[in-house]
Amino acid sequence: MEDLVSSAREDASRAYRRYLSAVLLHGHASARACGLGATDLYALNILELAGPMTPGELGTRTGLTTGPTTRLIDRLEEAGYVRRTPAPGDRRKVIVEPIGKPAELDRVMAPARQKVGEILAGYSPDQLGVLFDYFARATDAYQEAAEHLRTDE
Repeated sequence: MEDLVSSAREDASRAYRRYLSAVLLHGHASARACGLGATDLYALNILELAGPMTPGELGTRTGLTTGPTTRLIDRLEEAGYVRRTPAPGDRRKVIVEPIGKPAELDRVMAPARQKVGEILAGYSPDQLGVLFDYFARATDAYQEAAEHLRTDE
């Protein structure tokens, strides 16, 4: 029985790693198809989900140091996806805010989104509840682990 449990865990781990790799590869390919780097697309996603933030906060969330964060923001600003604005209450600080999305992004990602939507449509409401609970909890776990890794550096 113990061998069966160990084998199931190994199979689950392998399937999950394949899933994560496919998601990352799709993200990289989508970014390239839109003329962006993967980190650029990742940063836009962070800004869209979390809202405007300082360059330092964006750097922390992307794992970039000051110089690469500045170049990232410069690229996104030049492409028309973000703008720098003075921070309310402290004009010495700058806030980076999203102002647009890559025009091609929705078109590029539509086929995968449609297929995933079709897959999700095959689940019951209870099953979807479990899936979305897992994604929410796994998100928190990965963010916590990333923060732990950053503080250990």
